[in-house]
Amino acid sequence: MLYPNKSAIFAVALMIPGALLCTQAIAATAGTDTVIDGVDYGPLATLAGTWKSSTTGGVDVAPGGAGSNVGKGGVAVEPFYETITFTPAGDATNASDQHLAAMFYHQQVFRKRDNKQFHDQIGYLIYDKANQIVYDSFCIPRAVCVVAEGKPGPTMTLTAQGSGIAQSGYMVKNDTTKSFTISYEISGNTLKYKQVTELRVYGKPFSHVDSGTLVKVEK
Repeated sequence: MLYPNKSAIFAVALMIPGALLCTQAIAATAGTDTVIDGVDYGPLATLAGTWKSSTTGGVDVAPGGAGSNVGKGGVAVEPFYETITFTPAGDATNASDQHLAAMFYHQQVFRKRDNKQFHDQIGYLIYDKANQIVYDSFCIPRAVCVVAEGKPGPTMTLTAQGSGIAQSGYMVKNDTTKSFTISYEISGNTLKYKQVTELRVYGKPFSHVDSGTLVKVEK
């Protein structure tokens, strides 16, 4: 969840989000059909449905704002719970030869202490079967958008930096996102993620970290 709103990024957002998955780590169980409505989603097929926080929930470690208990730029720790819904969004082709399958997702994150939503993230997890790449393409309502990518594996790690991050002029000057990394791990109906957003905020670097564990509640 990208700072400053919860940011789930991130996960978000979002977190975002996030949804914040991988060819083998998020691979469908052997023998499971990965084709939905004629589109092969590969490792993403198993994500389709609604996921909610386990009893342990998640934790957001973000820079505190002015007037907060930890002070401006201090380390603010916020326990949260969230819902992420994944919806098959069909296929797409880039430059006639890159064939993709996209899974739309919507991540909503709520503070445990008052049940108020403090992060909202929408995006797509995108599978490139031929090149064995998964993308996480998302935006949060802070004028920040990210495209992270990585190779599949037992734990999938997607990263973004430089041209993979778009942000407003205000954010570039005041709360710059330098890089974003998210790791996913799925086992049966359990999904775990951890994301790290490297920021430059209040004149100094800050590692904004979000992590959570979710279970599938609806297909």
